[in-house]
Amino acid sequence: MRRFLIGGRSFEEDSNEFQTILKRAYEQGLRPHCQCTEPAVPMYIAQLDGQHFLKRMPLSGRDHDPACPSHEPPYELSGLGPLIGNAIQIDANGRAILKLDFSMTKKGSRAAAFQSPGPSDFTIRNESRKLSLRAMLHYLWEMGELTEWRSSWTGKRGWGRVRTSLMHAASQMTARGGQLSELLFVPETFRQEDKEGIAARRASALASAQAPGLGLRKLMIAVAEVKEFTPARLGYRIALRHLPFPFMIESEAWKRLNAKYEAELELWRANEELHLIIIATFGISASGVATVEEVAMMVVNENWIPCENVHERHLLERLAGLRRKMVKGLRFNLCHEQPIVSVTLPDQRPSPVAMFIVPAGASEDYQRALAEMTEARPEMTPWIWYIADGDMPRLP
Repeated sequence: MRRFLIGGRSFEEDSNEFQTILKRAYEQGLRPHCQCTEPAVPMYIAQLDGQHFLKRMPLSGRDHDPACPSHEPPYELSGLGPLIGNAIQIDANGRAILKLDFSMTKKGSRAAAFQSPGPSDFTIRNESRKLSLRAMLHYLWEMGELTEWRSSWTGKRGWGRVRTSLMHAASQMTARGGQLSELLFVPETFRQEDKEGIAARRASALASAQAPGLGLRKLMIAVAEVKEFTPARLGYRIALRHLPFPFMIESEAWKRLNAKYEAELELWRANEELHLIIIATFGISASGVATVEEVAMMVVNENWIPCENVHERHLLERLAGLRRKMVKGLRFNLCHEQPIVSVTLPDQRPSPVAMFIVPAGASEDYQRALAEMTEARPEMTPWIWYIADGDMPRLP
């Protein structure tokens, strides 16, 4: 049973008074410490649905004991590794300082949906010094602990919980000199009984995205689930769940988006159980039209765990019923020609397992990079599924 140091006293996680202690510590701004190791590891308190939970600080998962639920796999096995210390820096208070590879301002008030984006828009580069828009989405998902899953969580993770996790993760990050949560818009789950309250909070949250007229205007970042894409007079409408208005995107930008995310769109359209997540920088014109500047996409399964293809989805389905914890690896800025760990099983004994899926026709460079990754982490047992060899190997 875990113990936490709060306000100079040690408390057990299963204590009857633990929720009361967390609430008091949250109100007083106290910093809890997990005592799974010595020295104890700092954490923070998040509020969710009236309850209070302990969350690990950014990039602190490796400091926890491997048996601790707050432990996370080595970030060198995913696309997060090249970003640490460059695009992502951690300050003395444990907050993540992010360097963004996309603009958060726009000149003029004309809707971006009717302009032609530059050649670099919608492009993912293997740039380690800044976060691409896709990498930003992946980092929010990972820091929100939405890449983790246990079978006991079945039926307990809906969009409301996803939203809260993303907003709490953003509250631990700064970008362009401000708190990321002030730039991030994630729509609330619609509830008829709170229709007016949701509308008021949405208007307040979107105020900074409103065009002031001429001159430089600020953009915001939206993360939402796509409902559908429909043609418009000039471009396309992107209908988002829990949002009463669409985002607009210009025709040429839509064509490039379709080409860049062809695999994700194909996977999403082939199965109604999958969700398509969009992250976009956007502004709202003087006429009230929300227009996209840059956009990236990601497919997640019914448990909101990201998946790149049908093989990963099949692996996640097999693992979802297990009681042990699994952690999904993400690409961030890395391209598909570079290997990453697909899933990690940190609770596996006698050693954690790193699971890789090697696509058919993988190049020699891909195979060499995979070998280097597994050799660099001898404390982890590799499990490798070579798609060209056929069926999935036996699970650990």
